[in-house]
Amino acid sequence: MGDVVNLKRFKKRGEREQAAKQAEANRALFGRTKSERARDEFLGERNARALDQHRLENGDAS
Repeated sequence: MGDVVNLKRFKKRGEREQAAKQAEANRALFGRTKSERARDEFLGERNARALDQHRLENGDAS
């Protein structure tokens, strides 16, 4: 016969693993200093301006 399995234990383990993944994502997203956030915002705006400067006014790409 097989061993008796407590499904609640497996469910709790899965929930803990999911919470750990979410915590890791939150640390990566929100765990930055003010200067890091300002730098990323500046670089994003600079890249957007550079892309807009190369945009063609009419739809003709050739």
